[in-house]
Amino acid sequence: MTTEQIERFVGTDADSSARIFFKTRSTFEGMFIKAPDYAELKKKNFWRIVAAHRMEEYRRSKDINLSRIFNGGEFVRLASNS
Repeated sequence: MTTEQIERFVGTDADSSARIFFKTRSTFEGMFIKAPDYAELKKKNFWRIVAAHRMEEYRRSKDINLSRIFNGGEFVRLASNS
């Protein structure tokens, strides 16, 4: 997917929960986060995402080390968890 497609999905919501479908790996559930490096990563179509099982811990601590960086070019589709 392109940066623009992903940005439209994430929108202005700082913590967007989603299911992410990949070309070559299994589906991943998590939350897009806007960390201090968000703008720089977005330029390269990289996205910082916290896994679903770590969301509560992230919400309490805001520790970006709980996230992983994914290449948006590998995304096939995004679906909202709400």
